[in-house]
Amino acid sequence: MKAWQLRCSVLRPRWPRPPALLRSQKPFLARSSSSSSRQRSSDRSGSLPLVATAVASAAITLLASRAWDEAPSPVEAAKTQPGARYADRPTMLKAVEELKPLLGEENISVDAEDIENHGYSDWSTSNTSERPVAVVIPATTDEVSHIARVCTKYRVPMIPFGAGSSVEGNFSAPYSGICIDLSRMSQVVAVYEQDMNVTVQAGVRWVDLNEQLKPTGLFLPMDPSPTAYVGGMIATNCSGTNAMRYGTMKDWVINLTVVLADGSVIKTKRRPRKSSAGYNLNALFTGSEGTLGIITEATLKLAVVPQETSVGIATFPTVGDATAAASKLIRAAIPLAALEFMDDVQMKIINQNGGAGGRYWAEAPTLFLKLTGTTSEISESIDRTRRILTKNKGDELVFASTPEEGDNLWSARKQALWAILAARPQGTEIWSTDVAVPISRLAEIVEMSKEESSSLGLFSTVLGHVGDGNFHQAVMYNPKSTEQYRAVKACVSRMMRRALEMEGTVSGEHGIGIGKKDYLTEELGESTVDFMRTLKRSVDPHWLMNPGKVFDEN
Repeated sequence: MKAWQLRCSVLRPRWPRPPALLRSQKPFLARSSSSSSRQRSSDRSGSLPLVATAVASAAITLLASRAWDEAPSPVEAAKTQPGARYADRPTMLKAVEELKPLLGEENISVDAEDIENHGYSDWSTSNTSERPVAVVIPATTDEVSHIARVCTKYRVPMIPFGAGSSVEGNFSAPYSGICIDLSRMSQVVAVYEQDMNVTVQAGVRWVDLNEQLKPTGLFLPMDPSPTAYVGGMIATNCSGTNAMRYGTMKDWVINLTVVLADGSVIKTKRRPRKSSAGYNLNALFTGSEGTLGIITEATLKLAVVPQETSVGIATFPTVGDATAAASKLIRAAIPLAALEFMDDVQMKIINQNGGAGGRYWAEAPTLFLKLTGTTSEISESIDRTRRILTKNKGDELVFASTPEEGDNLWSARKQALWAILAARPQGTEIWSTDVAVPISRLAEIVEMSKEESSSLGLFSTVLGHVGDGNFHQAVMYNPKSTEQYRAVKACVSRMMRRALEMEGTVSGEHGIGIGKKDYLTEELGESTVDFMRTLKRSVDPHWLMNPGKVFDEN
């Protein structure tokens, strides 16, 4: 069966045909001239054919109704499709050999270290024991398309790879396969300065893009890990510290070029900033984590670099006080570009790591703020911010007077992850995760999560983007200790369910990956996740695109 036939069979129920007798009404409609004469001479006899026809029609309708009731819905039908069957290792390596003439041997690696670096992450506790058989490094959409065709031919899983900075096992290879490293796809294709948008390949780093855009006075306002690639940012619908003002990655996508499992290439939209033509395919692929297709190119909106930016900090007695003050600032409609939080433990390890921005910091729960606008607007906002923070237990309020001083203040927030990694003893792992809740519940969940993680007797810290209700928790543990692992896992699980009880989400910006699959059904419901499976099967019937992520096949 061809791919399009399989997709149709998944989405279109096969209704049973009615019995042969009921399919034909000719015995009731075909009348001889003599029978017609008798029919006209008697009202009763004249009504018989009509009655018989009506009975037959009703029977057909009844059978069709039963067929409709008994036939499975598209979602139920999709559940009965055969499971994914992947190639064995020799067959996967055969597929790799077939790719060499196109990519060149220099762009294909089976080196053990390369494979480990593309299948395992120190930042994630969701690693699997399997690794890809090879890493391939295409440079164009056509090359990715060719890779997809070969992988589909041999039933080889495809795992897209960007900077490797994800934390939920998003690029792990639970079924082995071929890792598709997009780092060579690093071209800024076109800058449309007057239209305030840009077309880039998936392997462009956002920091490099913004550096190139400086002469235009425009920028991409996302602010995730500085190593992140645009493709991965879209695939996980990332955000970062600027999310409070600028939203998440989905808000900046104009169109995408995507390679599907069978190698076909689609473009989701054209280049206007708005369009109501057809389905919103941008939304379908943004946040799909490479499970529906591989994003190779994107056209993105750009923003004007603010005229002025001011950075401020304030410390608080407790985590609850800090997050409560953050909520007050949000309700006051102060034009904040960013509102970040770090707890006392995080500030302590910043100091242990030599400080940040040329200074040591008060080891107390701290809010970091960014204000943008004109000079007069920022001055007014600083005055209002001071009043609100002071009224809500804020202490040691400092606002930068120069851009350089602002960079120094903000550097503590940007160094948070690196400080955690530097503080990690050899042989330990960090369980890092995030949730997001309605802002009205933020102070409550942060305080509860902080209290519970602290009770473990292990290193733990809480930080995050409190401006949009999103925070992160990191707990350090010994993976060889079953007791510690179980305790941390239970703590994280309670944090997830606590967020759901507060009408929140188990993933504010990291995606689901492998690490949060168990919670997705709890958050969205079984019917919704089954519908997602149906969508995936329609474009990836062999389940080859980053399998094992977001949800399992059955």
